Amino acid sequence: MTSYEGHAPQEAAAPAAAEPAAAGHPTAEEFTGLLRAQRVWDIELPVFDPAAAPDAPLPLFRRWFAEAVAAGQSEPHTMQLATADAAGRPDVRTLMLHGADEAGWHFASHATSSKGRQLTARPEAALHFYWPAQARQIRLRGPVAQAPSGESQADLHARSTGALAAALVGRQSELLVSQEELARESEAAWQRAQDEPSAPVATWTLYALDPVEVEFFQGDARRRHIRLCYRREGAGWVRELLWP
Repeated sequence: MTSYEGHAPQEAAAPAAAEPAAAGHPTAEEFTGLLRAQRVWDIELPVFDPAAAPDAPLPLFRRWFAEAVAAGQSEPHTMQLATADAAGRPDVRTLMLHGADEAGWHFASHATSSKGRQLTARPEAALHFYWPAQARQIRLRGPVAQAPSGESQADLHARSTGALAAALVGRQSELLVSQEELARESEAAWQRAQDEPSAPVATWTLYALDPVEVEFFQGDARRRHIRLCYRREGAGWVRELLWP
């Protein structure tokens, strides 16, 4: 988890940062000033009692998600997916959560994309959610499985016309020659998505991460953060508190 070196709400306000250079590119000194002037958690933080947490992480995740929505958190369904390439080098990107149930936390992509290829070669990943509206984070890691083609196509066709159009364009992570090329193919895909709302996309794949470890992080203004870790053991879960 991040150590949150930014200032807590109770601390004295940092000096005003210098205005960026006129050209729009801050100098190193200006950048450092901007960085140190940023505040974190200028809100009333929620109370979290880890002793009252459920025996499994899924109910707590659903509750925290609902509370993030109620708190006005922007795009709470976005998350970071971390994978590793064939050489073991880490990779990360932001994408959307498609569901969370007993089978795992679901997301989707083209099997031919960078993340799709990485998951085929190394079917292990980590997910990260950050909800600053409540100073909360959730981390998960575990094996990833692909859903059958029928489920993957149903997932795609349950989404918006724009999502289908983007999937029809495909070629994710391939080299793009020009923005004009993208515009042409995107326009054609939009038209097809409108004309054929059930058009199949063979490479579209629904994935499920079945966690072996889930950590819930509740921030505290005095840095006494609560870190509750669920670790899978057999058919159940072990709950442990971690030092912040």
